[in-house]
Amino acid sequence: MLVYLHGFNSSPASGKARQLGEHLAALGRLADYYCPALPNSPREAIAKVEAHLARAGANDVTLVGSSLGGFYATYLAEKHGWKAVLVNPAVHAHKLLKSALGTQTNWHTGEKWVLTEAHIAELAALDIARITRPERYLLLVQTGDEVLDYRDAVAYYAGCRQIVEEGGDHGFAHFERHFPTLLDF
Repeated sequence: MLVYLHGFNSSPASGKARQLGEHLAALGRLADYYCPALPNSPREAIAKVEAHLARAGANDVTLVGSSLGGFYATYLAEKHGWKAVLVNPAVHAHKLLKSALGTQTNWHTGEKWVLTEAHIAELAALDIARITRPERYLLLVQTGDEVLDYRDAVAYYAGCRQIVEEGGDHGFAHFERHFPTLLDF
């Protein structure tokens, strides 16, 4: 099963999530794709993904995580031994999002919510100090990411297969070019 985990204030309506779903549908593999709307609570987001995959009896799981979804994918990969493809991932999200405390708006749904210290504490509890098996990970970053410093991910995921593209942006421009690589992984 291929699981797409969207980023902070995003949703399954994000460009990358939709592109990947459409690609898998064209291959006749949409039944193997799960792209949940993640709750704002990190603890609840992880629980939702784990519960769905347990109900589905999914054993062969590859996570695709974008930004905050990459942080979640790393936690789940370490906990369950799953593979993870990380797209401009957030590293140590509790530190990154500390400056975003307060009212938030989901870009796709328009939902307003408040990022609290409790959310930051939940993120800190999910933080992985160091990955254990680099061969489980594929890192995709673009140097033009205007939100996250790509060098943090390159250093954190040292030893993993890495594709570092010059330019681009946080949304990972031309993500669809990497579908064959992602599916081969």
